[in-house]
Amino acid sequence: MNESLLSQRLLALFAAAVLLFNFPLIALWDSEIKWWGIPLFPLAMFTLWALLIALLAWLMERQPD
Repeated sequence: MNESLLSQRLLALFAAAVLLFNFPLIALWDSEIKWWGIPLFPLAMFTLWALLIALLAWLMERQPD
């Protein structure tokens, strides 16, 4: 993968993470709903966090085109 393309994708992933973990969007998950006994807020936060890590690993480990 081209270095500039990789840099752009990493920057876009960073921007998505900043937006996802910013207050207005975090407030959407803050409710009394439980899913399988787990409150929705920490479940959503850890799921988003794991998804961002998985996307970062996928971007960094991709073979060059």
